[in-house]
Amino acid sequence: MATHSLPIREITIEPDHMLELQEDSWSHVFQPVQFNMNGKSMEASFGYRGGHTRNYFKKSYEVRTKSGLTLHWNAEFDDPSMIRNALSFQFFNQIGVPSPHTRHILLVINGVSQGVYLEIESVDPRFFRKRGISCRSIIYAVNDSANFSLIDPITERRKASLFDGYELVTGPALAQLRLIRFVGGLNRKRNTRLQWNTWTAKRLDVNQYLLWLAGAVLTGNYDGFDQNYALYEHAKTDKFRIIPWDYEGTWGRNCYGKPCGSGLVRIEGYNTLTRKLLAIPAYKRKYRSILIRLLQTAFTEEQVERNVKALYSKLTPAIQEDYTRKSSFNTYLSEPAFILNYVKEKRLIVKDALKNWKHTEKAASVAGLKVKIH
Repeated sequence: MATHSLPIREITIEPDHMLELQEDSWSHVFQPVQFNMNGKSMEASFGYRGGHTRNYFKKSYEVRTKSGLTLHWNAEFDDPSMIRNALSFQFFNQIGVPSPHTRHILLVINGVSQGVYLEIESVDPRFFRKRGISCRSIIYAVNDSANFSLIDPITERRKASLFDGYELVTGPALAQLRLIRFVGGLNRKRNTRLQWNTWTAKRLDVNQYLLWLAGAVLTGNYDGFDQNYALYEHAKTDKFRIIPWDYEGTWGRNCYGKPCGSGLVRIEGYNTLTRKLLAIPAYKRKYRSILIRLLQTAFTEEQVERNVKALYSKLTPAIQEDYTRKSSFNTYLSEPAFILNYVKEKRLIVKDALKNWKHTEKAASVAGLKVKIH
């Protein structure tokens, strides 16, 4: 008898339609299904999601209802803890960066249990409406080309389009043009840093970007600087803002579940926009103050341990019964200590790096730069 209390999601799909999905793991075709959630049955479409995980026998899925609800169901097959995505999004929400809500569920397809999945809220218009955030457009960063650079990271040549690496999810075609102009503009040479800052600050919510940057650095998401993020245009300010999108490769393991050390992601982060922002002393000081605050609040061993324990208390009974997992139950039980050791080591790394940063008003004055931080 099941002892877990996870919510159940049920999919009923015609066998022929399921076979069509199984014949091509890389298909982006969605099949009609009947979807049951919280005792309510509704028509929906159903298909695979993910990147390299499409090659695994335990697939990740996406379901889209006719009412506009989209849910991501991640197998989290490479994560021995099965909480890294959830823990990361929870962390971002705690520090003030809007991020998807998550919950662990039991997925049943045609009456057969598929094991435990992580249900992730989709970043779409509904996401922003629920939070009372006015949004003109949503753009996903879907591959390494979304690095805010003019140069393609693979060919090392100028990009065919400055929209390479991005996908317009919702919004007018002009949103694509505005992002192209933003990427081009931030790479354009100017006489002074002050001119660059003035131009950039009119188009980017810099404070919000620096808060996101701190979250990406502390959680250790190496892939999160040039993909796995979403941009949205805030309607009230006409500025781009950035939020996390997929965060499984975090807390000391990469996206394949391999240990990657606590120092993989440097304190300065990555990508062209980050580098240019931190070259401005006032922004570097602001970023430093954010990191110091988070080291005292959200990114302490005690706070992260509370979050991990809360997730594990609900999840553990179901994982103990789930034989679809790649990792053993004993490995799962050892993951909280692994994650907390990452936090301990990362805190020391960040503290040491901050000591080496020189932030003085004299340095800003020598650079001839006076920037007001809002």
